[in-house]
Amino acid sequence: MSIADKIKSNPKLKNMVHRMLIPRGEARPRLWVKLFLNRFIHKRGAGSTIRFNTRMDVVPFNKFALGKGSVIEDFSTVNNGVGDVMIGSNTLIGMSNVLIGPISIGNNVIFAQNIVASGLNHEYKDINLPIHEQKVTVAQITVGDDCWVAANAVLTAGVTIGKHCVVAAGAVVTKDVPDYTVVAGNPAKAIKQYDHTMKEWVRVDQMVKSKPKPVQ
Repeated sequence: MSIADKIKSNPKLKNMVHRMLIPRGEARPRLWVKLFLNRFIHKRGAGSTIRFNTRMDVVPFNKFALGKGSVIEDFSTVNNGVGDVMIGSNTLIGMSNVLIGPISIGNNVIFAQNIVASGLNHEYKDINLPIHEQKVTVAQITVGDDCWVAANAVLTAGVTIGKHCVVAAGAVVTKDVPDYTVVAGNPAKAIKQYDHTMKEWVRVDQMVKSKPKPVQ
């Protein structure tokens, strides 16, 4: 059994190690973890940048990776406390974004400003307990290559956004988005899709109207 497995299988030891890494009741890791431990564990690609005013709540027991040439702008928050945060190459995470794992973001992706993408949810079923005392659930968020997520969008836990998609400003994505699709609204719905035959973006309502009627 590995050291990690021994720690996980022993609740008292697991709690002690956790307190060494993160103060009780907080999400931000201790300074020694940020300065010394994380830099030897997490992967940073060549030419990647994390701005000085970014809050990196990153711990060593889950993965964090930032691909080559990628940038995380000022005033963003990145948290891998309950799941991995994996960001591809040549991807921009704009100002004041919140990324909570588990989340995987592909290559050549643009996240604009004030986006929240959280793979974490709080249970609330037991009305005899405060919500903060109930367990949390996690579900993977996946964003494919070449996507653009516009300002103030929300990506909820468990959604997958396909390749070369656009999420409009202020959209709340609660369901999976197929490749080459533009979504907008709350909850987000498809408004355009790329037609590979016509080689152009077509409004979804036009695509429905143009479909031939079935033979009676």
